[in-house]
Amino acid sequence: MNTNTKSGSLSTRARAVAIAAGRGFVLALVSLPGAVLGFTLSLLSIALVPLGIGVVTTPWVLTRVRAFADWRREMAARWCGMKIPSAYRPVPDGANAWKRTYAMLRDPATWRDLRWLQVDMTAGYVTALLPAVLLVYPLEGLAVAAGLWRPLSTYGGYWYGFVHVTDQSSALGAGALAVVLLTLTPFAPRMLTAHFKLTRAVLGASQSELAERVRVLTETRRDAVDTSAAELRRIERDLHDGAQARLVAMGMDLGTIEMLMDKDPAKAKQLLSQARQSSVDALAELRELVRGIHPPVLAERGLGDAVRALALRLPLPVEVTVELGGRAEAPVESAAYFAVSEVLTNAVKHSGADRIWIDLHHTEGRLRVTVTDNGKGGAVIGAGSGLAGVERRLGTFDGVLAVSSPAGGPTMVTMEIPCALS
Repeated sequence: MNTNTKSGSLSTRARAVAIAAGRGFVLALVSLPGAVLGFTLSLLSIALVPLGIGVVTTPWVLTRVRAFADWRREMAARWCGMKIPSAYRPVPDGANAWKRTYAMLRDPATWRDLRWLQVDMTAGYVTALLPAVLLVYPLEGLAVAAGLWRPLSTYGGYWYGFVHVTDQSSALGAGALAVVLLTLTPFAPRMLTAHFKLTRAVLGASQSELAERVRVLTETRRDAVDTSAAELRRIERDLHDGAQARLVAMGMDLGTIEMLMDKDPAKAKQLLSQARQSSVDALAELRELVRGIHPPVLAERGLGDAVRALALRLPLPVEVTVELGGRAEAPVESAAYFAVSEVLTNAVKHSGADRIWIDLHHTEGRLRVTVTDNGKGGAVIGAGSGLAGVERRLGTFDGVLAVSSPAGGPTMVTMEIPCALS
C-alpha cells in the first residue's frame, strides 16, 4: 500500500515536472519573438505619431500588444491559478484616430505594457525556459555519460556545464554533474510560477491606478445614489399629482353618486360616467409609471425586444438590429434600456432626423449599443444635457459613452457596458 502510494506520488511529480517544462518551453518560444516584435513596433509607431502615420498605426499596434498581454494573463490564471487583473481604460470605437491614439497613450496601462515587454524578452524569457532546461539538461548529461560523448567530442571535446568531456572518465564526471542537476528538476513547476509572479509584478496595476479606480467607483456610486433618489422623488411626485389625485376625486364622486342615487338619478349617472373615466385615466397613469420604472417587456423578453417595442412608439422610422446570444443581468439591461430611451428622446426632439438606426450586440465581454440618426448633428456631452445623464448612468456599471456628431450630421452615439450574457 505504501509502495503504491509512493509510486503514485512520484508519478504525479514527474507529470507536473513534464507539464511545467512543456508549458515553459512554449512560453519561451512565444515570449521572445512576441515581446521583441511588439516592443519594436510600438516604439516605431509612437515615434511616427507627430508625422501623422503613427496616428493610424498606434491604436492597431497597441491593441495587439494588449491582446498579447491579456493572453499572458489568461495563461497565468489557467496554468498557475494566478489572477492578473486587466485595467485598461476603454477606448470607444466611435472615436476618431487622433482621439483613440491620444486616449491609449494617456492610459498608464499602455506604458506598463511596454515595460513588461522589455522584461518579458529578458528575465521573462529566462524564467520561462528554466523549467524545460531543468528537465532536459540533466537527461543530456546522462546521455553523454552513456556514450554520447564520442560523436560530440570529435572536434576537440565537448563541454557539459564546467566539465570538459574528452574521454569516458570525463563523461562519467558529466554524468555525476547531471545527477546533481537532476535533483533540481522537481523545482521546475516553481520556476514556471516564478515566471508568472514576475509577469504579475510588472503587468499588474499600480497602487496609484487602484486609487484612481477607487475614486472613479466612488463617484459613480454617488451618482447612482443621487439618480436613485431623484427617481424616487419623481415617482412620489407622479403618484401624488397624478394617479392619487384621480383616485381621491373618484372617491368623492362615488360619495356624491351615493347621495344622488334616489334624489337625482340622471345626475348620478353622469357622475358615474365621470368616475369610470377617472378610473381609466388613473390606471393608464399607473401603467405609464410602472413602464417608466421597469418595462414589463424588458423583464419578460429581454433588452432586444424592449428596444424594439421602444422604437415602435417613436414618430420616426427606426431600424433595429439585435445580435445578443443571451441576457445580461437585470440592472445592466435596465441601465442600457433607459440610456437608449434617453438618446432616442434627444434624437426625436433636437436632431431633426427622419430616420434612426439602432444596433445592439455583445462582443469581447462588452454590451455595445449604437444609435445613429441622419439629423443635423452638433450633439455634445455637456452639463445639463441628456447625454451627460446617460454618461452618468452608464458610469455606474463601468460603462462608457462616445458621441460622434459633426455639424451637418450624422450623429452616432455609442454606449458600452462590460458584462457577461447568460
